[in-house]
Amino acid sequence: MTKYVFVTGGVSSSLGKGLTASSLGRLLKSRGLKVTMCKLDPYLNVDPGTMNPGEHGEVFVTDDGGETDLDLGHYERFIDESLSRASNTTTGSIYSKVIAKERRGDYLGKTVQVIPHITDEIKERIRRLGTLGADVAIVEIGGTVGDMEIIPFIEAIRQFRRDAGRNNVCYVHLTLVPYLAPSGEQKTKPTQHSVSELRSYGIQPDVIVCRSDQPINDSLKRKIALMCDVPNGAVISAVDAPSIYDIPINMHKEGLDTMVCDTLGISMDAHPIDLSLWNDVVRRVHSADKTLRIGVVGKYVTMPDAYLSVVESIRHAGFALGAKTEIVWIEAERVPSEVDANRLRQLDGLIIPGGFGERGIEGMIATSRIAREQEIPLLGICLGMQVMVIEFARHELGLVDAHSTEFSLTTAAPVIALMEEQMDVTDLGGTMRLGACPAMLAEGSQVAALYGATVVSERHRHRYEFNSRFVEQFEAGGLRCSGTSPDGRLVEFVELPSHPYFVGTQAHPEFKSRPDRPHPLFFGLLQAADVRAEGRAPHILDPADVDVTI
Repeated sequence: MTKYVFVTGGVSSSLGKGLTASSLGRLLKSRGLKVTMCKLDPYLNVDPGTMNPGEHGEVFVTDDGGETDLDLGHYERFIDESLSRASNTTTGSIYSKVIAKERRGDYLGKTVQVIPHITDEIKERIRRLGTLGADVAIVEIGGTVGDMEIIPFIEAIRQFRRDAGRNNVCYVHLTLVPYLAPSGEQKTKPTQHSVSELRSYGIQPDVIVCRSDQPINDSLKRKIALMCDVPNGAVISAVDAPSIYDIPINMHKEGLDTMVCDTLGISMDAHPIDLSLWNDVVRRVHSADKTLRIGVVGKYVTMPDAYLSVVESIRHAGFALGAKTEIVWIEAERVPSEVDANRLRQLDGLIIPGGFGERGIEGMIATSRIAREQEIPLLGICLGMQVMVIEFARHELGLVDAHSTEFSLTTAAPVIALMEEQMDVTDLGGTMRLGACPAMLAEGSQVAALYGATVVSERHRHRYEFNSRFVEQFEAGGLRCSGTSPDGRLVEFVELPSHPYFVGTQAHPEFKSRPDRPHPLFFGLLQAADVRAEGRAPHILDPADVDVTI
């Protein structure tokens, strides 16, 4: 029978519930347990698919085409399991389902209410996780205790312990223990108030994880345990870590997995922990002896979470090469007027990530040209591949009007366009190619060498495609269409064989990268960047050249 861990948060948002849940998932998996995870989000959107990346962050896509919260990216990277659309539920999707049932008459004319109908639907979705064969399902509740929006979720998980049995449910509550400089003290009162608020809804936490910028001493732990009615060992200090990949190790040292296993009645003797693989990741994170500078030229660079999986994929490739990676954020709209070819030349590699809409397109096209002509390693992702195709058509094939029909319906050279059968679809939400799609890679191509295979599967999230009418023209001009859909109709990969690394993919490879298994396309980019860095004198970027450096 599946056991359940519910992770809630208090005091403040953005404390790291997702990373705490992911770290716990990794620890339990390291004990030989099969783990799945889920995020319950309180917003009224049905899913994050139509939400602004600059406000919400990236949309993480699952194999089955689910458009989900970015925390699912953390889940997959930490527990190394592919999740599904069932792992993300929103208030909007819950209410949509309940209202649809009411319209069909499923409730037999009864008054439809938050309790029991909304809470029952929430519990049903949680129960479905138990049908996946997992030993433990970790469920993160978005928002902060006290928020009006999450009350139905809190009530549902309160009822869930009653339904599933006390020994099959563990409540983990994440709070903040701030340090007040004037008094020189860490304060536990916010944690006490947060737990009190949670208890007012009928939930007594089994474990309290305390975020802070410095370790919480035993005296403070005992005080929190006393005031919040938990064992001393159930107060976990979650101090700021130099890397997110340190968090599982730190949580294990604090005893988080021990307390959760005790609560759930999981024998630790029968499930001893083996952290050797994760310790190796952490060792590589901290043993890098060189730095590679990778520029990300995009639309949403003022909100780095919009490219969270891209950033982590860059770092994963750096770990494998023994290199730290300095991410240089460049607004596409500023290229080339403020960030010229000379400044881009100072970077070791470039990425043009995905996105929607016309803003910044000409800057991305200019970036692609600079990278191609200056032999700067470049990886184009989704829209990034499309602008690489547009740029090559304009400046190498002589198609000066080349464009995507997303941005110009009157272009004489629509090298990027909708598939013919989609042209009459007016509901744009229905035209997306979402989720895992297979691709056939050309023998002897650069991408086939990187993957070590000629048949691969990658996740997609896009509406426009390489126009197959132009394939022969591009091939003759030197840009190789090195990967296609199995039926040959859709171009999935392009590359320039004469370039150190000029590779584009219609997919989103960042969603499948792992800290101990970097994605081949990112690894190839970092390899080429490493060669480039070795071949020229070190250079320190002028801070004026970039928007943000992390």
